[in-house]
Amino acid sequence: MAAAVSGRIIQTTVSPRQSKNLRLITSGTICAVKLHSTVPHQGLGLTWTENSAMQKSATVKTKNLLCNASQSGTAVSSFEKVDFLKLQNGSDIRGVAIEGVEGEPVNLTEPVTEAIAAAFGGWLLNKKKPEGSKRLRVSIGHDSRISAKILQNAASRGLVSAGFEVIQYGLASTPAMFNSTLTQGEANHWVDGSIMITASHLPYNRNGFKFFTCEGGLGKADIKDILQRASSIYEKLSDGGVIMSNKDVEASVKKADYMSIYTSDLVSAVRRAAGNIEKPLKGLHIVVDAGNGAGGFFAAKVLEPLGAITSGSQFLEPDGLFPNHIPNPEDKTAMQAITKAVLDNKADLGIIFDTDVDRSAAVDSTGREINRNRLIALMAAIVLEEHPGTTIVTDSVTSDGLTTFIENRLGGKHHRFKRGYKNVIDEAIRLNSIGEESHLAIETSGHGALKENHWLDDGAYLMVKLLNKLASMRAKDPSIDSKCLTDMIDGLDEAGIALEIRLKIDQNHADLKGGSFRDYGEAVLKHLNNTIESDQNLKKAPKNFEGVRVSGYGGWFLLRLSLHDPVLPLNIEAPTKEDAHKLGLAALNAVREFPALDLSALLNFVQLS
Repeated sequence: MAAAVSGRIIQTTVSPRQSKNLRLITSGTICAVKLHSTVPHQGLGLTWTENSAMQKSATVKTKNLLCNASQSGTAVSSFEKVDFLKLQNGSDIRGVAIEGVEGEPVNLTEPVTEAIAAAFGGWLLNKKKPEGSKRLRVSIGHDSRISAKILQNAASRGLVSAGFEVIQYGLASTPAMFNSTLTQGEANHWVDGSIMITASHLPYNRNGFKFFTCEGGLGKADIKDILQRASSIYEKLSDGGVIMSNKDVEASVKKADYMSIYTSDLVSAVRRAAGNIEKPLKGLHIVVDAGNGAGGFFAAKVLEPLGAITSGSQFLEPDGLFPNHIPNPEDKTAMQAITKAVLDNKADLGIIFDTDVDRSAAVDSTGREINRNRLIALMAAIVLEEHPGTTIVTDSVTSDGLTTFIENRLGGKHHRFKRGYKNVIDEAIRLNSIGEESHLAIETSGHGALKENHWLDDGAYLMVKLLNKLASMRAKDPSIDSKCLTDMIDGLDEAGIALEIRLKIDQNHADLKGGSFRDYGEAVLKHLNNTIESDQNLKKAPKNFEGVRVSGYGGWFLLRLSLHDPVLPLNIEAPTKEDAHKLGLAALNAVREFPALDLSALLNFVQLS
């Protein structure tokens, strides 16, 4: 069925099946679609669910086709072929949204974003199965990236065209977006699902999406489902369909300041921990480094209402070019920046966030970094005071010293699992479901989630948890400062040498014999596993869920396959450089017969150490 349009409104009556074949012939004009029907949630005939009870007998009565080039979004001719599944990054979607980096063509365009948002809507419909004429509501927020607002508007077009109510939160944090699916009693804020537009700490030209319902972040299978739906929607759009105009979308989108609700909850949590004292942090000097991401709110909206002095805080203004340093608590330059700020301002504590505030780290008054194993140890100490004997779930690259600290000093149980914050969180949830109590799931990257906070990986809440402890101790003794926190991890045995070497797999090498890099990587790990068994100086970890972990020479190494890339990261920790050399040499001898591996970095380490 075809409809020719030329600057006028055309009405046409179609059935749901016919609507799928509706094609707009625009003759160079860009047209937008306004949908009026007895059935909600269907825009463009793209989100029909054949097995949905509420839609089985539905009939679309009228479609108004409004042509207005000045108000419309993307021209049909701008569509290019896209491999949607390549946008998947585990439980996130990531792509290139801005031109400017050689060799990185843009693949996260407005039409792609519209299709992904509409696909999330279809997925959400199947998940929620709303009754009657109920329209589902989705919130959209973004970090400070320069492509954020363009993608926010594109996502809004996709959702509104599919019949959803949309609330734009603007600049927000990832944890706040999940939190908005849990908020009740706020008619303007409660939502059925949420989308966070972010690419974490990646460069300025990248962007992506994270999705949430009240049950938490979506998993890998959900993301694959959404991308497959998006591919189908995109094909229909590129075959002649179009999305609503910006003007029509703006009339259907609400805007709200949800961050005020979210930060108010954080402030209340600290006050409760201190016995409902209004300003439990009064007199403490705490500096914040937001790295020009979305975390600048923490100084004025959380710390200052609690009485803290925040002078000397830096890079709080959102700037998607990240001109000062990468917003990443694992980055050396970033940690040096917050450490310098603490020492220069003689502050009691420093706090640093990543771009979308789902990761964090701290620095004490002496300049000692509290990140990676130290942050895990401190969080474990706090949680085990509240829940004695509980299991602490971490990723695979945590140290042997951390295990000893958690189990022998704190009386807890350390469950070392896989890399990937969603893997760690899901494992903690699984353990609880089979009767093994766990209250903390945390990665060395700074992702940390607590059972009490709905298993949300929230960098701001992690820092609030530290502040809760500090505030409660100061309520008993006002002279106490942040040193009380670092005192809690006294006895944590830390390696003298800790490094990661990435062994890249050349996917074009003949040794792959047409197979995938993943198959090749698994073959390397199998060979390493067999080789280690014959070395009396080395011992495999008795319980291991990822790669091959080996102890020896007073330290350990772990070789694993990257979650997403053709890389085998090799982590080594040892008391001395000499011990690290022995571990590196053992790993090298086991993998040197695989010619598709780039061993140059490992060879350099072994030769120089």
